[in-house]
Amino acid sequence: MNYISIKGGNKSKQDKIISMVEFCIDKLMPRMNSLNIEIKLTSIKGDAEGYCLRETDRDFEIEVDSSLTLRKMLETVAHEMVHVKQYARREMNDWAYMEDKYYKWKDKFVPANTDYWDLPWEIEANGREVGLFIRWAEKEGYAKNKWTKI
Repeated sequence: MNYISIKGGNKSKQDKIISMVEFCIDKLMPRMNSLNIEIKLTSIKGDAEGYCLRETDRDFEIEVDSSLTLRKMLETVAHEMVHVKQYARREMNDWAYMEDKYYKWKDKFVPANTDYWDLPWEIEANGREVGLFIRWAEKEGYAKNKWTKI
């Protein structure tokens, strides 16, 4: 059984975020049932809106900037859940190889100096976050709410 916990935000926001995490697990890795995911709504300095930190192949911490709009916060959760999938399925390895010059993505080596937008794991996460959000909003009956629109 997957375990999901959340710190920060109000009850309504927490419920939506947990629902998004469960939706992403169902869509991205439906057979996984031993994930431990802790979400922290916190202030993040710099350009990042969120982070996915892997502790083990089944234990993760997701940090999301608490100042984001609800829609952007949920999209960020979806983005970070794609990274959870990548780690849990061992598609991505964030340990550098060959004197810190390469990362491993599936069966390929990716130079560590690759631009963020060209990293294959970020291409997948950025490409899926909006679609996951829209499908979640439709499933949960939020699709016609004003806050779900861009």
